[in-house]
Order: sequence, then C-alpha cells, then structure tokens
Amino acid sequence: MSAVELRSRAVVATTKPTPYLKQLAKHFGHKLDVTYDDERGVLPFAFGRAELRADSDAQELVIDAIASTPEELERVEDVTGSHLERFGRRDELVVAWRPA
Repeated sequence: MSAVELRSRAVVATTKPTPYLKQLAKHFGHKLDVTYDDERGVLPFAFGRAELRADSDAQELVIDAIASTPEELERVEDVTGSHLERFGRRDELVVAWRPA
C-alpha cells in the first residue's frame, strides 16, 4: 500500500453485528486471507481493505474502507457494502459511507 491512505466509514445499525461480521468474513475468506473474531475483522482486498468492528452494546457494525486511490476506495465501499446489504436484506440493513 502506498503512503497515501484514503479512508471512509460506514456505521450500520443492526441488532446482530457479530453474525454479520462473521458472515462477511467467511464469505470473503474463500478467496482472501481474512482474519476475524467475534469483534473485529479485516478483509484484505488486492485494491484496499475493509476493517470491521462489531459493537453489540451500540448495536452497530462499523466498517472502515481503506485504499490508495479514490477509485480503489470506491471499489472497497461497493464490494463490502453491496454484500452486507444483500446478506442483511431481511433486516433492511443500509450501508452509507462517509469520509473518515
């Protein structure tokens, strides 16, 4: 990764942050060297990474997207956000990114 790090964050309200964190990690773990536990996870894409944090007390899943270029950052956001929204369709999860 270059010296420039662009970041954005999505805070997703959910009563099930840990199950969604694990579902994302297991899904991408088939293709990537993902690390995760009940509270944190890292999805290391070739074009950037997503860092996940489950906060059960606040009932939210926090996702930090990190990349070197605006295009790569958008790709991390799109890939991570679209998968989480698909997994959480029943719970009507919404992923809204903001610059960090």
